[in-house]
Amino acid sequence: MRVVVNAAMSVDGKLSSRERTQIEISGPDDFDRVDQLRADSDAVMVGVGTVLADDPSLTIDSDERKQARRDRGDPENPARVVADSRVRTPPDATVLNDAAHTYLLVSQAAPTDFVEQMEEAGATVLATGEDRVNLTTALGKLEGEGVEQLMVEGGGELIFSLFQADLVDELSVFVGPKVIGGRDAPTLADGDGFTEAFPELELQSVERLDAGALLEWNVP
Repeated sequence: MRVVVNAAMSVDGKLSSRERTQIEISGPDDFDRVDQLRADSDAVMVGVGTVLADDPSLTIDSDERKQARRDRGDPENPARVVADSRVRTPPDATVLNDAAHTYLLVSQAAPTDFVEQMEEAGATVLATGEDRVNLTTALGKLEGEGVEQLMVEGGGELIFSLFQADLVDELSVFVGPKVIGGRDAPTLADGDGFTEAFPELELQSVERLDAGALLEWNVP
C-alpha cells in the first residue's frame, strides 16, 4: 500500500485555529489538485477529530473524474476511512452516507453497541489494537480489502501517528498565505512529537500555486 498524506496549512504550520473550525487556506487550483488526488486513490482517510470538526464527505467533486473511475471499473468515489480509537463518530456523520463505502477503524475495546450502530449505518468496522487503533495492522487489513493507494487528509494527530508508525510514503503540503497562530491550534503533526529519530524527507518539488506554494516530499 502507498500512503499519501495531503494537507493545507498556514505559513506558521497551522491546520486550523484554536477553535478548530474549518478555515479556507487553499485556493481553487489546489482544491482541483486535491480532487484529482482523491480520484487517483482507492480510499481517503481522516481521524475522527476531522469528522467532528468539519463533517466532510471525502468524495470527488468533478463529474468527469467520477465518470473516469466508473469507466475503469471503480466506484465513482474512493472508499472512506475514519480512525476512531475513542468511538466518537456520530451515526449521522456525512462519511456514513451512501455516496461511498466507509471503513471505521476502532480498537478492540470499542463497545459492542457502538460497533453495531456503525454497521447498521453501513460502515465496515475493523478492530485492531487493545485500547487504541493499531494503524499498521489496520492498514494491512485495508490492503486486504483492495486499497492500494490511501490518501490521508488529517488531522494532525493521525498524521503524527502515521509518521510514528513509519507508514507514510509521500507528503504533499499546500502552504497558504495566512498566519493563524495560537499555541493550541492544530499543526500538521500533533501528538506527542518526536524527540529523536526524526522522520527524514526528500523534497521532490516546489510549485507556486494559487496565492501559496505546494511542496511535495517522498518519505524513504
